[in-house]
Amino acid sequence: MKFLVTGAAGFIGMFTAKALLEQGHEVVGIDNLNDYYDPALKQARLEQLTGYAKFHFIKLDLANREAMAALFAKQKFQRVIHLAAQAGVRYSLENPMAYADSNLTGTLTILEGCRHHQVEHLVYASSSSVYGNQQKVPFSESDRVDTPISLYAATKKANELMAHTYSHLYQLPTTGLRFFTVYGPWGRPDMAPFKFTKAILEDKTIDVYNHGKLQRDFTYVDDIVEGIVRVQDRIPGSENYPTQQPDNPFYALYNIGNNQPVELESFISAIEQACGKQANKNYLPMQPGDVYQTYADVDALNRCTGFAPKTTLIKGMTKFVDWYKTFYQL
Repeated sequence: MKFLVTGAAGFIGMFTAKALLEQGHEVVGIDNLNDYYDPALKQARLEQLTGYAKFHFIKLDLANREAMAALFAKQKFQRVIHLAAQAGVRYSLENPMAYADSNLTGTLTILEGCRHHQVEHLVYASSSSVYGNQQKVPFSESDRVDTPISLYAATKKANELMAHTYSHLYQLPTTGLRFFTVYGPWGRPDMAPFKFTKAILEDKTIDVYNHGKLQRDFTYVDDIVEGIVRVQDRIPGSENYPTQQPDNPFYALYNIGNNQPVELESFISAIEQACGKQANKNYLPMQPGDVYQTYADVDALNRCTGFAPKTTLIKGMTKFVDWYKTFYQL
């Protein structure tokens, strides 16, 4: 089949495109290659895909309405996996307009393209951040998520609502995936695994927020991609699909996480073990926009696709540190 993967130069996007290509699909990848973090890393990710004959890359900004409409009209995609977004909770406090452009306008251009060109299935990235500082654990798709504590989280909740509307109005099959703290080789430099590994290997101090009393459901990228690839073949509203919402059968939404939250101190210990060095820690209070814990209930996704995370934290962090040392020639 022919897929559009948005954010193809991104962390999860690159691995997803690669998995689809290895299954024999044709993949058109788009990305605006912005400088939110090192564009050289994005280019290096793209180089992992250019050897595939069925991969085509187009540099394109999702917020460019005319160009996105022309892309859909020309390419005739059968399925779309929408992973591009302006990421980062803290950056949303500094540059909120970037989130409106990428996450709101960008998602709307995708929905419009899918609507007007008979796309079979749209799978899109949401986030565990939509749960805010919810105390009930594990987080379930049936929980209320109307109290986001960052603009990033608010835009991700908006994406879910937008998809719900298009599924209802136009019978467009959509599946949202709430990602829980994804990490692994080729990961983002603004994420804790990358920042902590870099600092430890360079004998620099790491900032530990809320004095280490945070919990995250760290999920290895291979597990995430397996879930994405499985769910894209389970089309809401089709005969082989268990209807999640009887009043809107073309809409689905799932958590995708490791189902095993880890305290920040234990996470740092896993990085120390993988690096073979101790961290120098600077304990700080809670940061604006951060949440205290994330914990995914993945039963619904398991029932739908058989998804079950496999990668332990120490195994995943060891793979990340090995990649980091190789990529940066340490």
